[in-house]
Amino acid sequence: MKNDMQENAAPSRQTAEDEIDLLELARKVWAERKLVLRWCCYAAVIGLIVAFSIPREYTTVAVLAPETASNKNSLGGLGALASMAGINVGSMTETDAVNPDLYPDVVASVPFVVELFPVRVETADGALQTDLYTYLKKHTRRPWWSVAIAAPFRALGWFMSLFRDEMPESDGQAADPFRLTPDENRIAEALGQRVMVAVDKKNSLVTLSVTMQDPLVSATVADTVMHNLQTYVTDYRTNKARNDLEFTQQLYDESQRDYYGAQQRYARYMDANQNVVRRAVRTEQERLENEMTLAYNIYNQMAQQLQVAKAKVQESTPVYAVVQPATVPLKASKPSKVMLLAGFVFFAAAACVAWILFVRDLFGRLRREFGSSAGEE
Repeated sequence: MKNDMQENAAPSRQTAEDEIDLLELARKVWAERKLVLRWCCYAAVIGLIVAFSIPREYTTVAVLAPETASNKNSLGGLGALASMAGINVGSMTETDAVNPDLYPDVVASVPFVVELFPVRVETADGALQTDLYTYLKKHTRRPWWSVAIAAPFRALGWFMSLFRDEMPESDGQAADPFRLTPDENRIAEALGQRVMVAVDKKNSLVTLSVTMQDPLVSATVADTVMHNLQTYVTDYRTNKARNDLEFTQQLYDESQRDYYGAQQRYARYMDANQNVVRRAVRTEQERLENEMTLAYNIYNQMAQQLQVAKAKVQESTPVYAVVQPATVPLKASKPSKVMLLAGFVFFAAAACVAWILFVRDLFGRLRREFGSSAGEE
C-alpha cells in the first residue's frame, strides 16, 4: 500500500516541477519585457519599410464556363440532314484533346505567351501607352533591395559584354518562339508567372487571373488572354471541320463544272442533230444523257455534303459563357501591409523570447568557458 502511494505521488511531483519550470520561464520573459518590446518596435519599423518598398500589384480575375466536346455526336441535331446526304453519323464521336485541364499548360506555353508581347496597354493615369513587352521590360518597379542585389551581376554582365559581340536588342514585336533572345526569354518567364489559370473540375469553371503593377494594364491583359484562349481552342476544335469543308468545297466545284460541261455537250449535240433518226445518233444521245444524269447526281450529292460540312463547322465551334468578365480592379491585391507588419512583429517577439530563454545563457556559458581556458593558458 505504501509503494502504491509513492508511485501515485511521483507524477504529482513531476507535474508540479513542470508547472514551476513554466512559471519560472514566464517570469524570466516578463522581467525582460522591455527588451521584447524594443525588438517588436524595431521589427515594426523594418516591416513598414519593407511593406512600403514593395510595389503594389493588382489582380484581375475572369471566370469562364467552357463547353466540353467529349463523347458527343459531332453533328448534334443534324443527323437527319447528314442521312439525306448518304452520310452515316450514327457512330461518329470525337474526343476533345484540348480539354479544360490542359488550359493552364496552353496559357503557359511559349508561343501563347509570345503572342502577348505586341498587345497595346495603357496605364490607369494615361501617362504611358506602349506594348506589353516594353512595359514589362522598362516600366515595372522592383524593391530597392532587389536592385541592390542585382547591381553586381549587372556590372559583371556589362564587363563581359565588352569581350563579345553585341546581340541586337529585340523590341518583342517579331519574337520568334523557336529562338528567343535572353531578354525575350526573361520577359516570357516573368509574364508566365503573372498569368495564372485554374480549373475547377467540380463546376467545370476556368478561372483566369493576371497580376500587374497597374490596374488597367492588368484588366487589359486578362481580357486579351481570355479571348486568345478562346480563339486557340476554337481554332483547334474547328480545324478538322474547316479542312473538311475546304475539301468538300473543291469537290463541289469540280462536280459543278463536270455537270455544267455534260449539260452543254448534250445540248449542243441535240441542237446539231434535230430530226435525225439514225441509230448511231440516238445511241450517242443516250450516252450524253446518261453522262449528264450521272454528273447531276454527283453534283447534287456534293451540294448536300457541302451544306453538312458548313453545318459541322458551326457545330464544332465551342461556346463560352463568361461568368465573370475582366474588370479593372479597384484595390491592390498585394502586398498586404498588415500581414507583413504582423509577421515581422511575431517573428521578432519569438526570436527575442528564444534569445532570453536559451541563446543568451548558452552564449554566456560559452564565453565563460573560453575565458577560463584562455586564463589557464
